[in-house]
Amino acid sequence: MIMLISARLSRLALLAVVFAVSLAGPASAHESLMVEHAFARASATPAAKAGAAYFTIVNHGHTDQLLGVRADGVAKKAILHESVTVDGIAKMEHRHNVSIPMHGTVVFKPGGLHVMLMGLQAPLKEGDTFPLTLAFEKAGDVDVQVHVGGIAADGADHSNHGDHGEHSGHGTTD
Repeated sequence: MIMLISARLSRLALLAVVFAVSLAGPASAHESLMVEHAFARASATPAAKAGAAYFTIVNHGHTDQLLGVRADGVAKKAILHESVTVDGIAKMEHRHNVSIPMHGTVVFKPGGLHVMLMGLQAPLKEGDTFPLTLAFEKAGDVDVQVHVGGIAADGADHSNHGDHGEHSGHGTTD
């Protein structure tokens, strides 16, 4: 009798766990966020103390917010910026966050949204890569490898990626 009750309780506990997991949905909010084509331009001079990083965020899920960025070991500060033109004058503005719309794409590119790397610890050299951590409100931290292109690069160089299967330079959050 005791064994029968114990077996029933074990099955009930298992069913409760399965039910709770099914209500929770995906393991985390960030499984549908992808960061692609991360690149930076090489420093123009060996004395350069600033640089910029660019990438594309593809969101296949719910709205999220990019709250900040870290470039540990690369720059003292990494700041969300946007280049804007007001009354014919171009300037850069600090962004406290960037909205990532549901099922949307946000492109960080030269002349628009970008990550300003301030206090570079060494010049950015063509062919190098460095880590960047993007901090999202719901998805949490997403690590990305940034490829350094030439001084006038306008995108990540994928020439060495062969068949474009798995991209080690793309940050995914799963």
